[in-house]
Amino acid sequence: MILMIDNYDSFTYNLVQYLYELGEEVKVFRNDKISIEEIKKMNPQMIVISPGPKNPREAGISLEVIETFYKEIPILGICLGHQSIVEILGGEIIKANNPVHGKVEEITHNGKGVFKGLKNPIKVTRYHSLMANIENLPKELEITAKTKDGTIMGVKHKKYLLEGVQFHPEALLTECGHEMLANFLEEAKLKK
Repeated sequence: MILMIDNYDSFTYNLVQYLYELGEEVKVFRNDKISIEEIKKMNPQMIVISPGPKNPREAGISLEVIETFYKEIPILGICLGHQSIVEILGGEIIKANNPVHGKVEEITHNGKGVFKGLKNPIKVTRYHSLMANIENLPKELEITAKTKDGTIMGVKHKKYLLEGVQFHPEALLTECGHEMLANFLEEAKLKK
């Protein structure tokens, strides 16, 4: 079972639908409607931290979920979830050079994690006005994808299965969104 932490985002159920289409059972809880103790009792195989408005410190239980479980349970963060991963490990989230909402853009990637086996470059859909500061990215994270101007579009923990993408794999105009989620699921199942 996959636990989805919903950060009050309109894209959350698009992600849930993609995961259902990949044959997964998903339980969704809003970021202020579940506790760490309840999550421990649920014993999810994987956790997804959804996109959402605001910033990581205003994302309910999201930061605490990552901090508590990332060494034990595979976690994928999308947009705000990605920013939350960077922040909880000591990175800084700053205003984006150019806020983007609904922009399709090519990114390049290193072929690891969610990008395994995908063409390069790839077109993704961006909806964000905040981003990870490349100047102080936590040393535990490797950059897996960037835009042409150097904006971080993906990170992956060097030791644990903790990965984030700034863009929206569930957006219709993102290329290979299903494949990205399938890659993470495959890696998560190998870790168990």
